[in-house]
Amino acid sequence: MDMFDDSPAPSGNQPEYTVSELSGAVKRVIEGEFGLVRVRGEVGRVSRPASGHLYFDLKDDRSVIAAISWKGQVARMQVRPEEGMEVVATGRMTTFPGQSKYQLIVDDVAPAGAGALMAMLEKRRAALQAEGLFDAARKKPIPFLPEVIGVVTSPSGAVIRDILHRLRDRFPRRVLIWPVAVQGQNCAPEVAAAIRGFNALPDGGPIPRPDLIIVARGGGSLEDLWGFNEEIVVRAAAASRIPLISAVGHETDTTLIDHAADLRAPTPTAAAELAVPVRLELLAAVEALSARQLRGVVQGMGQRGQRLRDLSRALPRPETLTGAAAQRLDLWSGRLSGALGMATAKKRNGFERAARLRPEMLLRLVATRAAALQATGQRLHDRQARVGERKAAALDKWASRLAPALARLLSGAARDVAQGRARLAPLAARLETAPARRLAALSERLERIDRTRQSLGHAETLARGFAIVRGDGHVVTGRAAAAAAQVLELEFADGRLRLPPTRTPPGAAAIGAAGSGQAVAGGPSSAATPTAAPKPPRKKPSGGEDQGSLF
Repeated sequence: MDMFDDSPAPSGNQPEYTVSELSGAVKRVIEGEFGLVRVRGEVGRVSRPASGHLYFDLKDDRSVIAAISWKGQVARMQVRPEEGMEVVATGRMTTFPGQSKYQLIVDDVAPAGAGALMAMLEKRRAALQAEGLFDAARKKPIPFLPEVIGVVTSPSGAVIRDILHRLRDRFPRRVLIWPVAVQGQNCAPEVAAAIRGFNALPDGGPIPRPDLIIVARGGGSLEDLWGFNEEIVVRAAAASRIPLISAVGHETDTTLIDHAADLRAPTPTAAAELAVPVRLELLAAVEALSARQLRGVVQGMGQRGQRLRDLSRALPRPETLTGAAAQRLDLWSGRLSGALGMATAKKRNGFERAARLRPEMLLRLVATRAAALQATGQRLHDRQARVGERKAAALDKWASRLAPALARLLSGAARDVAQGRARLAPLAARLETAPARRLAALSERLERIDRTRQSLGHAETLARGFAIVRGDGHVVTGRAAAAAAQVLELEFADGRLRLPPTRTPPGAAAIGAAGSGQAVAGGPSSAATPTAAPKPPRKKPSGGEDQGSLF
């Protein structure tokens, strides 16, 4: 045999495949045998390129399977796979000829049990708590009576109706609703965007900025509430400058937003109750405080009046104070006439003695007296001059003080008048609006009483299926009275029915068990009702026709 012969080797019986034909055959076999499979394993090596597709591995202790989810499938996933999670992936097997490998096209991913999901939740909670997002010092107080309340929830669920109904019953407030998805892939980003959107509203803008935010959702499973465990929602709630109440799920449901919120409510209805007080209770408290104030004023005035009367009884009487002075006045008045006579006589005696003196002595005495009088007059003149100077200085001093004092007095009076007008203005405004508020409160109370009357009234009771039984023109409330009546009349919601007089056949079933209060006239259940002994026939009234008992 020539080793350098270039002629082709003879062909055998085995067919020849191209690489593409062999890859296609393998692809058809794998896709035909594994059309839809569920694979349990641990997630490893998660990749999210810019295309939106999701690439990850499923592995156990011995093998690894490559998995892929297209962009549309990722959008429909409620739980996204993360590295280290144990999941159950649902999809179909296929091959990738370009790299000669098989892979799993995943449609949905679910945690491999509540334990794995709770472990991931606990790990996320510990990480966020380590950052201080759940600290009590960061929580803000809830306003006592917010003017505007923002609600982040689904607009089509029963939650928003419960919240609005409770707010309307307790204290009507203005409510802004931010509609979001409360379940699924869009839940977390929409809720976070709603919280940030409420905080971004400016004060005094066309849309009022809420004083309080309520994030609410009804109950559900851990997977249904998973959107409120996402990190983006927790960070938005912790960063909110507006106080936030979390009302997600029922009392036993706990999500991470509950830890980051300023207050957690067990239910959405409880969140509305925590947001506003009861208006009627506030009015009752104000009325009670007003009554206490009035009683305090009246009691204080009464006590002070009694104290004044007690002190007045301790004072001496006016006649006691003036009696001694009046007695002294009477004494000196009685002595005055005698004293005047004695003084006149004394002066006359002195004049007569002076008249008997010699002329020279008299002149000397007159000169002496004249000199003394002149000296006394000079002293009086000097004293008057000094007194006049002191009085003039004092008058100038007081005159200089009078003008500033008068100016201060006038400015103080003007200020008091201005302050009085300022205090009077709000009181006048309140007086103008008080009748309208009182009339509105009375109108609301009248409407509530009318609604109660409509729900418990005569016609509404008949419309719910009840009837009124009248016997001989009177209302019948017992079996004995119905059996004794000659004519029975039934009143329904749409009219009255007059029953013709009948006679009970012998051996007929009894009306009902003794003391049961139920009337049964034949029917399917009459056989099970215990029968009573037949009554003797009633005597016919004289002159009347035979009238049998209706029952």
